[in-house]
Parts: sequence; C-alpha cells; structure tokens
Amino acid sequence: MNYFDLESHLSGIYSSYPEARRKPVIGITANFNDGEATMARVYYQQVVEAGGAPVLIPPIEDKDVIINTLDNIDGLLLSGGADFNPLWTGEEPLPQLHRINADRDLPELLVTRLAYNRQIPILGICRGIQTLAVALGGKVMQDITAVLEQPPVEEPSDKKKKRSTPETPPERPQLIKHSQDGARHLPTHSVQIDKDSVLYRIYKSERIFVNSFHHQAVSDAGPKFRVSAKAPDGVIEAMESAEFKPVLGVQWHPECLESEGRKLFSWLVAQASNFRLAKGLHDRVLTLDTHCDTPMFFSQDIKFDQRDPRILVDLHKMTDGRQDAVIMAAYLPQPKMGETFSSKVPFDVKTPMEYADFIFDKIEAIVRSNRKYISIARTPADLYEDKRKDRKSVMFAIENGIALNHDLANVKHFAQRGVVYMTLCHNGDNDICDSAKGCDTNNGVSKFGEKVIRELNRQGIMVDLSHANERSFYQALEISKTPIVCSHSSCRALCDVPRNLTDDQMRALAQCGGVMQVTLYPGFLRKEGGATIRDAMEHLNHAVKVMGVDHVGLGTDFDGDGGVRGLADSSELLNFTLELLRNKYSERDIQKIWGGNWLRVMAQVQSVV
Repeated sequence: MNYFDLESHLSGIYSSYPEARRKPVIGITANFNDGEATMARVYYQQVVEAGGAPVLIPPIEDKDVIINTLDNIDGLLLSGGADFNPLWTGEEPLPQLHRINADRDLPELLVTRLAYNRQIPILGICRGIQTLAVALGGKVMQDITAVLEQPPVEEPSDKKKKRSTPETPPERPQLIKHSQDGARHLPTHSVQIDKDSVLYRIYKSERIFVNSFHHQAVSDAGPKFRVSAKAPDGVIEAMESAEFKPVLGVQWHPECLESEGRKLFSWLVAQASNFRLAKGLHDRVLTLDTHCDTPMFFSQDIKFDQRDPRILVDLHKMTDGRQDAVIMAAYLPQPKMGETFSSKVPFDVKTPMEYADFIFDKIEAIVRSNRKYISIARTPADLYEDKRKDRKSVMFAIENGIALNHDLANVKHFAQRGVVYMTLCHNGDNDICDSAKGCDTNNGVSKFGEKVIRELNRQGIMVDLSHANERSFYQALEISKTPIVCSHSSCRALCDVPRNLTDDQMRALAQCGGVMQVTLYPGFLRKEGGATIRDAMEHLNHAVKVMGVDHVGLGTDFDGDGGVRGLADSSELLNFTLELLRNKYSERDIQKIWGGNWLRVMAQVQSVV
C-alpha cells in the first residue's frame, strides 16, 4: 500500500462488506480555549482502545443541536477542564476560585441533564464528575483547602449550656495534596472504594491508586447519586447513580493512566453497547404500557406537551424512554356507604358515566393540540400505524365498572368511544363484582356482572380483573368467552397482598389465553423496604416461569402511585428493556413482553365485533 495514495487506502475499506464493524458512538465534551474547541488526545485514544467510536461535542447551547447530538450517540464522556461558575449552584465566588469556563458551563449542563433523562450511559472525569453534581442536584466545593480547612462553626452559647457533658469534636483527617505537579500518568494517592459499587466491580479492589490534578471536588453527591469512593482525607473521589442508571463520575484522570484507566472507558463502551442494542429494539418493537393513571392529575391543569414534574407520563418522558404507546385509564373512585360519587371527584359531574366521558374528552383535547406527535388508537393496527408514522399513541380504558351506571347499554357507548378494556371493580365491591379490598358483597360476580362480562365480550372490550378478588376472578374466567387480562397486577408468591395473583390464578389465566401485566406499584412488589427495578424483574421472571412468556407484560400504574427506583417514570422505560436483555430474553420474547402478548388478546377480543 502506497501511504500517500488515497485509492490504495480506500481499497482496504472497499475490499469486503460490511465496511466497518459497528461500534458504540461515544460523544466527548470538548474543552474551549482561546476561541477553539479542543480535546486532549488521551480521551479519544482511550475510547478507541476500549472499542468505541469517539466524536467531539462542541460547547453549543442550541437545543436542536444538543438533542440531535444525543439522538446519535450511545454514550457520553464528560471531560475535565476549568472551574464551574459557582452561581450555577447559588453560591458567591470564593477568592480561591480559579478560571471559570463560561463557554462550557451551560452547554454541558444541558447535555448532561438531557442525556440523563434519556438513560444515555455517562462517565464524568474530574470536571466531569462536578458537571454531574451541578446538573443533577449536588454541590461542588469551590476549593478543597479553603472549605475543609475552615475552623468549625462555633456553637451559640445557649446550646453549649444545655449540654450535660462537653463533647469533643471529631478530628478531621489531614488533607492530602489533590493538585500535584507530577507526570499525569503516575498515581499520586489512593482511594477507598465501597465494595457495594459499580466501581468495585470494575476494579475488583477496595483500594486503588490514582492521579490527582484538581482543587475542586464534589461536596454533596445529591439525591440521584451515591458516593462510591473517597480519598484518605474524606474527599469524594467517585460517585455513581443511585437509580440503577449507567452513570459514573470520578475525580481523577483515568485517561492518563493507560491500561488501568482504560477499565473505566471499557465500562462506558460496554454500557453504550447495551444502550445501542436497547435503542435498536425500541426502533423495531412496539412498546406499550397497559395502565397509567395520568388523568387523575387533569384537575391540576397539567401540561402534557411539557416535561411536567407533576406527572410521570408526558410527551417528553415518553420520548426519553422511547415509549410508543400507553393506555390511560379513567379511574373512578368507589364511594363508600352514604357517599355520593360527585363528592369523590374533582370536577363538577353528577354520575360515574359523565365523569368517564369527561376524562376521555380531556384526553382527546390533549391529543388534538398535539396531533402531530400523538393520536388516539383503538386497535392494534392503529398502534402499528402510529409507530410507522413516528407518533405516540394513547388508548382509553375504564378503571371501575361503576362507569356503566348500572346500565348495560353503556357498554356499547364506551365501546364506541374507543375503550379497549374495563377493570370490573376497584378498591371496593360494586354492582358488578367483589374487590380484593372488598367485603364479599356479591359472593363474587353479581347477576348484573355476568351480563356485563358477556356484553363486554360482544362489544369487543377486554375484561380486566386487576382489583377483583379470587372468587370474582375465577367466576369471570368461566363466564367470559374471550381471554381475560389483568392490566396491572403482580405475583402473590413474591409479595403476599390480596391485589396480587396467586400462582394458581396465573396458571388459570394463561390456560384461558389471557395476560398478566406486572405493575410497578411498590407495595405490590415487596412488603418491606424500597422496591426497585430488580424487584419488578423478579416478579416478571416468576410470572414467566409460572405462565410462560406468551402471557406477561408491563402495566406500570404510573401516576396511580406506581413507579420504583430505576423505573420511576416513562423516561426510564428503556431501563426495562436493558433489564430484559440482562436477563437473557430474546428479541422475540421482548417483543411479546413489551406489548405483543397484550395485542394478541386485544385482537382476539375485538375480532368478535
């Protein structure tokens, strides 16, 4: 090959197909000096050596540029550099503050927050760990020495008098030198690693030696992170996501530590490779959440086209989580003896039927104002057409059969409105059946309830038995001529609460061709402690073991108190796919779990009309 002959180099590319092995694309934030965006060679070399394809992200504030950039990368590397302007965290600058880089601050904070929303794997290095903190609710010390060598604040004299015995203040560890003049490839101090951390799994050691070139550090990791390593003087040297996200920040400079530093870059590239695989699945697979209660927040004048912090499902969050469709329930609270229905709801409606129609009117109004991006779907074919046109879909459901006003003719009315399923009851017995939290008023399904189930069958509306008690469940299975669904339930064998299904119920449901959608209501996943995405996966795995992979799915119950750490809202639903991959589910199985099973039942139920 002639080195200066371009054609000979191209022939090495053109001589076989495919032209290149696919590698995850790692965006690296650029430094900015003297009007130039620059990048130290060691950053992109480490990415290449770790198996990634590096691209430079210049410090540009334009939101369209940032979002298009994030749409095309699989991982994000936040590089080192100058100090942050402390005004970003509401602090005045100390005299020890060094040069700030105003050109980088806002672009990198925007990139970081938006990448975090999208579940993009992130590695922050030196300034990068501080970027994570500033962008996501943490705090940064402007200068380690100035902050940690301050004398302790003197207690007021009246508090001293109240002490029965004097207390000796704890001794502060002696500060080490964090900004050193040695060669950057040489370690300069040690860090202690928490054994229960991603960092420990990367290095397989509780103590490693790192290089140190900084005078700032994270003082408070904030609510989204946990500290995973500290220097001997207590300075935070590493932190990682507390929400099961692939996000890690280190205070040292691994890009200069050759093979030892490459371990972190290899971690980032591996996480980016998983992310790219999950993104590809979401491009090909229809992703459907079968139960959310966002309409419960309509009285608060929510903004569905904004990233509204009051709700867990909106257009931004669905986009961040790469979610295609959601079934929104018109939830109707069950009045207690002596209560009127109108006293239980926040709008001026007199009957349950009026309230359900009112909710559907509200959803239709939201969709009309965002028709370019979302539509009402009534059938599986509608969902697939929306996905083809890059639109989100909303389907209608009723949660609590009191919406019928004890009038069988209203089943047809709601079928014509596009309702795809009706949950027969909620937390209390009604005129259709008994609830898991009821008093056995009907001894199962009532006579009227039998007629309702048969009419739902005739009108092509799925019968949903989430919230029903066991007697109602088994009786409804016998009555219904089409498969039954449980839109948001979990496994009683793992969490013994009446709302969950026993293994026998799950087997009976599968034998009738139905599906059970694992829900994210924390109290249905575990009775003690905070539930996480891993608990949800445990329930899903158990359901697959009992029922088979053709009879399971996901019904989050978002905005109905559903949501757990790692799957807190629609923006995190890509994490569910990552967990499915981690648990070795095939693409075909993931397609079934993400909605294929449910849509099979929906098509079967609707085919009778």
